Amino acid sequence: MSTPELPLIDQNDGGCGDDCACGDGEESGLDPALAQLLADAGLDPIEVEDIAHMALSEDLDGGVDVTTVATVPEEAEAVADFVAREDGVVAGLRIAEAVFSVVCTEAFEVERHAEDGDTVTAGQLLLSVRSRTRDLLTAERSALNIMCRLSGIATATRRWADVLEGTSAKVRDTRKTTPGLRSLEKYAVRCGGGVNHRMSLSDAALVKDNHVVAAGGVAQAFKAVREAFPEVPIEVEVDTLEQIGEVLEAGADLILLDNFTVEQTAEAVALVAGRAVLESSGRLTLDTARSYAETGVDYLAVGALTHSSPILDIGLDLREAV
Repeated sequence: MSTPELPLIDQNDGGCGDDCACGDGEESGLDPALAQLLADAGLDPIEVEDIAHMALSEDLDGGVDVTTVATVPEEAEAVADFVAREDGVVAGLRIAEAVFSVVCTEAFEVERHAEDGDTVTAGQLLLSVRSRTRDLLTAERSALNIMCRLSGIATATRRWADVLEGTSAKVRDTRKTTPGLRSLEKYAVRCGGGVNHRMSLSDAALVKDNHVVAAGGVAQAFKAVREAFPEVPIEVEVDTLEQIGEVLEAGADLILLDNFTVEQTAEAVALVAGRAVLESSGRLTLDTARSYAETGVDYLAVGALTHSSPILDIGLDLREAV
């Protein structure tokens, strides 16, 4: 829900203070209210703060914003308005606030006009930040890079979710994410109405073709994982209908149908008959997504959500502080 009625919120403790997460890593240096909002969204405030530090460190490269320092008086203040330049789904607003929390040397104020997951239109005001002009301009690109990237993922995911609406299937992501940004990109998928696959190699098993080759067969690979990690859910990839019986007998929790046609997928759904969760992967496009979903599969795996989504164009407009 959008919140245009929110008053300006004073964010104290700006900058990299004594309690910054880049110290011992045990406590977030972000404003407690902002940290709680991030945690409520399923994000680790300390990780978000660290990403903000990393982005700013990369942009400053050990120096200062030479253009801004040279052209903007030190005491000047302004308001930065984040504005959507095109229609889409916004994500990363609170993460942008974290960037300002890290860079601002004085207390800053934010006014929230939209929330992550909102559908926005070109020209819509999303977020306003009031602080020292130098700090606003120094943080601008890092905040926009994150917001545009995450909003692009959320927008692409929403297109898939809309196509699947009315079916029991959900679109979900893969591990084809930007190194270091997985948690944020998977958060953006959730903002767009998708669901997440495993977050890492350790929280679930996925037996793919190379594992099958290494283990000497599908059943052997499944058995090896089950014996080594009895509590971990196991998904097994199959590329033929004939493999499904063997995988079911082994006891797979989820079966990944790799590059199946719509007709083959329908056969697989009938064969499994609810005994395992089914996921389609490969051959999937927005044009064919509905056909796959209507076969009765549970998930459509779409790596393109995170590896190929274009950004959503968001700009920052500076105005004089009143």
